Amino acid sequence: MSDNLIERISSALESEYTLEGLVRQLLEMLELVTNMESTYLTRVEPDGSQQHILFSRNSRHMQIPEGLSVPWGDTLCKRALDEGRRYTCDVAGIWGDSEAAKALGITTYVSTPVRLADGSLYGTLCAASSEQRELSERSEQVLQLFAQLIAQQIQNEQLMKKLQQANAALTTSSYTDDLTGLPNRRAVFDQLPQLFTRAKLDARYVLVAFADLDDFKQINDVYGHDAGDEFLCAVGERLKAGVRYDEILGRVGGDEFIVAGAGPTDYADAQDAARAFKTRLASLLTGDYKLHSLTIKYGGPSIGAVAVNPGDVSPDMALRAADEAMYQDKKTRRR
Repeated sequence: MSDNLIERISSALESEYTLEGLVRQLLEMLELVTNMESTYLTRVEPDGSQQHILFSRNSRHMQIPEGLSVPWGDTLCKRALDEGRRYTCDVAGIWGDSEAAKALGITTYVSTPVRLADGSLYGTLCAASSEQRELSERSEQVLQLFAQLIAQQIQNEQLMKKLQQANAALTTSSYTDDLTGLPNRRAVFDQLPQLFTRAKLDARYVLVAFADLDDFKQINDVYGHDAGDEFLCAVGERLKAGVRYDEILGRVGGDEFIVAGAGPTDYADAQDAARAFKTRLASLLTGDYKLHSLTIKYGGPSIGAVAVNPGDVSPDMALRAADEAMYQDKKTRRR
């Protein structure tokens, strides 16, 4: 293998971070090494039904189109793999019944399987020409090397995808309440500053409501913790169904919930909106809860709802104000 080719391979490995970018460079090098008209990478469906041309390079008359899909059982690649024949310059004489070869005008053909670390077949790396071409030992070595490099890149991308999925699942889990499926305290406290920033830019007030489920301990004591957990889940479902798409919702404690959203731009309108906000949530959470084994007639939570100016009040200050308003509501309800 020439120093120039080694240098180009090293450069491609250093500069390309995607499968497509690497393969396109390797196909160009493969064309120069094999002197073939077309070089291409295929993907074989895991069930062996179809073969797809993922990336191809066509420099002369022959055209192997990207996106072409054919039944795997009728391909030169499968025949070559089954027969252990990687190269021929007499396709018509060996596989004369191949309709695909006739349609594409393939006379010389060479391929090698692209196998992953577990031995599974990903696809094939191929080169073809409408004219007879001799394949040197060096060209065959390059073909196999490129197939290994492509397999390694595929595995790297698959690993990266799994890591990203695992990270996304971990992030979702860390921001989700295990029992109710609502956003948890961490999620709410991460979202509130964003809400305040947007409301400040729009010159709008922010509505924050803090709800505490009165008599929840009694529900646990009388009906058991399983019923209590089921009741919390039912509360969560009502909140999810009743809050608006642009409102922040979360369970921030055992029986405590927060709802927040953008309000009007006018002070008086914002105060009216806070009262309406409280009424809406109270109506949403008050009433009969039909659980699996019983029905609970629930008198509703204590709710503190405030309208604050995001230019003057921080999220923490707003939460303290809503919490204080909730305790005032609790005192009033007890009287």
